[in-house]
Amino acid sequence: MPQIRIVLVETSHPGNIGAAARAMKNMGFYELALVAPKLFPHAEATARAAGADDVLARATCFPNLAEAVADCHLVIGASARQRAIQWPKLLPRQCAEQVWQEAPAAKVAIVLGRERSGLTNEELDLCHYWLHIPCNPEYSSLNVAAAVQIIVYELLLSRRESLPCSEPMPELATHAELESFYGHLRQTLTEIGFLHSTKQAPSILRRLRRLFGRTRLEKREVDILRGILTCAQRPWRKEESC
Repeated sequence: MPQIRIVLVETSHPGNIGAAARAMKNMGFYELALVAPKLFPHAEATARAAGADDVLARATCFPNLAEAVADCHLVIGASARQRAIQWPKLLPRQCAEQVWQEAPAAKVAIVLGRERSGLTNEELDLCHYWLHIPCNPEYSSLNVAAAVQIIVYELLLSRRESLPCSEPMPELATHAELESFYGHLRQTLTEIGFLHSTKQAPSILRRLRRLFGRTRLEKREVDILRGILTCAQRPWRKEESC
């Protein structure tokens, strides 16, 4: 399988980690990342893994989501909660199709949040797409391991149905390169006076993230954009030094 990483954020119950590992191995996926888990390693995780101990043994822990997806080119965040600002949304089957369009040239991360509250808006900012699993609207709380099972099942099903791509995929920018670009963008927009209102700045920057996230920027395109930003900064910095 191409590198597809399942990322669990701040999981409270170790049994959910074990059950997610079992679901992954059932469908042939082995790369598990854990962001600040409450209890791991733990005997309950091993028990619920039911033979998927190798997935748990290979699991990598990270202090925050940004580090967990830093080397990824496509990041998809799963969330049941509706948001005031809508991210580009995918259903599980659409998610699988999107993943296989970009794999194996791209490293992919699929992120699932906390059992009670899911992902924060700031964490969704790090994602290109929002993955929504349709459920009973009167009871839409889905166990994290059950959500993993649905996602990896659709990935496996779509993998078997997909045809190999004859054209090579361009080299996409990694998450870390995009975050560096977004930091540069914020700095430039502040220096040239565009972000004059600190109240509106977070909303503007979030919408710009969505805009660039939809385009799936290539590494070379990020280099060009950062070159433009550097040129835009020069006259403003020259004025400040006078």
